[in-house]
Amino acid sequence: MDNLLETIKSPDDIKKLNTQQMQQLAREIREFLISSVSKTGGHLASNLGVVELTLALHKVFNTPEDKIIWDVGHQSYVHKIITGRKDEFSTLRKAGGIAGFPKTAESIYDTFNTGHSSTSISAALGMARARDLKKENYSVVAVIGDGALTGGMAFEAMNDAGRSPNNIIVVLNDNEMSISKNVGGMSRNLSRIRTAPLYYKVKEDVNVILSRIPAIGESTAKVLDKAKSALKYIMVPGIIFEELGFKYLGPIDGHDIEELSDVLSRAKQTKGPVLVHVCTKKGKGYAFAEKNPLAFHGISPFDVKTGQVLENGKTSYSDIFGKELVRLAHEDESIVAITAAMPNGTGLSPFSREFPNRFFDVGIAEQHAVTLAAGLAISGLKPVVAIYSTFLQRAYDQILHDVALQNLHVVFAVDRAGIVGEDGETHQGLYDISFLRHIPNMSILTPCDNNELAEMLEYALKKHKGPIAIRYPRGSGKACLCDTLSESIKYGQGLLVKEGKDCTVVALGDMVETALNAAEMLEKSGVTCDIINARWAKPIDIKLIAASAEKTGRVVVLENNTLAGGFGSGLLEEFNRVDFKVPVKLLGFPDKFIEHGSREYLFKEYKLDAESVKNEILKLLER
Repeated sequence: MDNLLETIKSPDDIKKLNTQQMQQLAREIREFLISSVSKTGGHLASNLGVVELTLALHKVFNTPEDKIIWDVGHQSYVHKIITGRKDEFSTLRKAGGIAGFPKTAESIYDTFNTGHSSTSISAALGMARARDLKKENYSVVAVIGDGALTGGMAFEAMNDAGRSPNNIIVVLNDNEMSISKNVGGMSRNLSRIRTAPLYYKVKEDVNVILSRIPAIGESTAKVLDKAKSALKYIMVPGIIFEELGFKYLGPIDGHDIEELSDVLSRAKQTKGPVLVHVCTKKGKGYAFAEKNPLAFHGISPFDVKTGQVLENGKTSYSDIFGKELVRLAHEDESIVAITAAMPNGTGLSPFSREFPNRFFDVGIAEQHAVTLAAGLAISGLKPVVAIYSTFLQRAYDQILHDVALQNLHVVFAVDRAGIVGEDGETHQGLYDISFLRHIPNMSILTPCDNNELAEMLEYALKKHKGPIAIRYPRGSGKACLCDTLSESIKYGQGLLVKEGKDCTVVALGDMVETALNAAEMLEKSGVTCDIINARWAKPIDIKLIAASAEKTGRVVVLENNTLAGGFGSGLLEEFNRVDFKVPVKLLGFPDKFIEHGSREYLFKEYKLDAESVKNEILKLLER
């Protein structure tokens, strides 16, 4: 057979294919995905699992008129391939290339930007209600994974949608695995459904029998109805979807294109809210991804033949955090750890194995994670909540109201803080200083290297009282930038790591290394700088910084955060409070959403690399 994939320019081309051709196309797409992602990196396992589902959706529905919302958006690669973007996949997640998530600015087929989980049903219901208010006619489909379905927002949306007359289709992509193994009652419920398909056959048979009886007494009907309900609860305990008001179709084989197309067609014709339960295999078609879907969830470039990542493995900040937490937990039995479906990504897997009774994975439920920590803290334990910066945003109210208001000793390990790079706007961790700094009782630490992270975690657990956040970036850092950084952590105190006379450079976290590199370049021009490792984003060591600024006469601030409300803003507030006047240049990320690209590219693009910082300091000296 000819290569079918080369002939697919839009979903209209798929509608012309028969079942055999669709199966061939599915194989070709998998081959293309494996080859392409091996070069660019990206989310592979989830996309291998939704090939047939995506093809069936585009075959049955008339996109872009019909709307498909992908939740979480990293499972949209196949969707992008068949909507005219295959030839751009060499640019996936690169600056100026296609995004790793749906992006409305990128294609008319991307109907909603999705990067965070559990959002699709709410968005789909909003679109369905807008459609009906405007008296338009099209289908709205939300595709949500079983992991994302554990998020509270998904339940809220389903509760609303289930009592709504609006036509909406929810496709549950059930692969039994989110980023990490699913936890909680919903996961157990889905497991029961997967193993009890007999109920649905019996249910259909009962309905057929009832429909064939021309006249049936009211009492008999009630008895039969009760019998049906009893059967339901016997065969599938707690079938929550029907109780919420959805017409339930499934579970069905998510790799059977013919069955998928048939069921989706029926769902399209059904009035009111419908849930189609589809069972898929994450990583399908690539042995390494099937065996270890977690490793291939988000993967760097790899060797197709061996499945091995090509980049040399350095110890990440997440690994350092996880290792140090295990050490401290051996010393203190009151230490407990919490994550929101990310034990591996946050470095907590070793802790979970070492202390299973002191480890709590709450699923995709960041709000619950934080208030759970508050309950543990008020009861005398020391909870450590490890969450990516971009996901911690979801728990802002709980941080403020349940933790900080009561001044509870909760340690927030804010992973992936600052620029994360290739995942783009939805995942950049650029806002945590800004939304944490203004919360009363909150303190914020920022390590510049591996040693400092370990020291800060020990300080936070052993010496600090009240809520405290330790923010650290994606990737790996230096073991130790210089010997002076080994000084112990003291509350609210920064550290002068290099002395000079011409300018004070105050750097936060991973920007300390940039500051030191820029200072080395400046010395070739005869310019020397005081380099201050701020260590604390809150409180700010105004005494140390002002003393240095009095000597040099000017200040440059470096931070891997948005400038709006960030560390630099805090320093200006402190200068104003003590009526200290000195020229100040703030260097950070602007008040805009930062696009995808490598971390190196983005730092250079926004003039936060060492060369650009050097030039900014020279400009300040010329004033």
